[in-house]
Amino acid sequence: MKLKSLLFIGFMMIVIFTLVACSGGSDDEGEENTGGSDEDVTLHLAALESAYGAEMWDNIIEDYEAMNENVTVELTIEQNLEEVVRPQMQAGNYPDVFLLATDREEALTETLIKDNGLENITDVLDKTVPGEEVTVADKLLDGFADTLATNPYGDGEMYLAPMFYSPSGMFYNAGLLEEQGWEVPETWDDMWALGDEAANEDLPLFTYPVAGYFDTFIGSMLYASGGPDFFNSVMTYEEGIWETEEAERVLQTIEQLAEYTHPNTVANANPNDFTRNQQLILDNEALFMPNGTWVVGEMEEAPRADNFEWGMTSVPAFESGEGDRYAFTFFEQMWIPAEAENKEAAKDFIAYMYSDEAADTFLEAGAVQPIEDITDKLEGNMLEYYSVYDEGVLPAMGTFASTNPVPGVSISEALYENVDNVVNGQMTYQEWQEAIQEASDQLRPEMN
Repeated sequence: MKLKSLLFIGFMMIVIFTLVACSGGSDDEGEENTGGSDEDVTLHLAALESAYGAEMWDNIIEDYEAMNENVTVELTIEQNLEEVVRPQMQAGNYPDVFLLATDREEALTETLIKDNGLENITDVLDKTVPGEEVTVADKLLDGFADTLATNPYGDGEMYLAPMFYSPSGMFYNAGLLEEQGWEVPETWDDMWALGDEAANEDLPLFTYPVAGYFDTFIGSMLYASGGPDFFNSVMTYEEGIWETEEAERVLQTIEQLAEYTHPNTVANANPNDFTRNQQLILDNEALFMPNGTWVVGEMEEAPRADNFEWGMTSVPAFESGEGDRYAFTFFEQMWIPAEAENKEAAKDFIAYMYSDEAADTFLEAGAVQPIEDITDKLEGNMLEYYSVYDEGVLPAMGTFASTNPVPGVSISEALYENVDNVVNGQMTYQEWQEAIQEASDQLRPEMN
């Protein structure tokens, strides 16, 4: 009897020890691999300070911390964000999450993309939006998580989350056109006819803030010239793509547009003076400029003509009647560095960006999240801009695919920055075409 009792007691001790060990191991594993533990987390957010201002991020953080008592969000927000965080990153101190789009001159985001320095955040799409009962994928508008701007390697995996979308196009003074009895051009032939008529009034047809704003302008033109498949061929560096008829007429059209561009444009087309070019529209000294809806807030305090009223239209079609018109949808991006310390907490934070609570906070600052039914909350000019796609205009989205870096080669510099040289008459469209094709060839995946 004693032997049986001892054996039973020993057996029970083994069972209890095993259960305790398994339970402890499970807790440790959960704390290591998920962001849902009760441990305090300090999440470092680095955000670009844009026309939307800094206050909205303070409000977002306040609301998020109220929902997650164990999370403290430390914010770095600067207009020159890259200059501030780059030295810290070089020292090994990475923010946990960034709000910083591609196509900026400093190209920090592109650098990390090319160096495989971003965290795969595809699983964010399956996360339940904090405070709600739907997933991120359910909330996002169709197509926004399936472009090269979110899936830079073209493999169906998301590394950049879409944020703050804005239709872009040609902005103008609707009051001036109404006063003159001029129609908004729907084709490039209409555009040239209006340019000639405006020239009789000593009024240039066109200006642009900086050459970088041609990213969405040329993007829309590429869509209009050859359709979505052609655009994707350009974005993936297809051999000889810039020598095609579809690409050539885009470049020729911009060379012709240079003849109608305000003579002071290139001199002001820099980070310090670009608002002077935007002011040309407000002062009735130029008719159209490429821009996004953020320009309204950016120029809110600027003086303007008595008859001024913001208007926005798509980039003109190449053919009358059957030609498609496109308005490029620009959006910013939120992402997590591969070297971030708190990746799971950062993913939870990104999921919160698509909540109704966060969207309302952003909307108060003029930033529109790409989520279902958001346009129901818009009014006035904002509703008009975001309704452009209800008027037969098609949306255009996407950016160049990421490739291995090639020293001294930049497709953005070859394509967009050379616009200044074309407008100045220092480069013909043929020379421009050659420079773009050369850069495209060097970046083609099989060539590097």
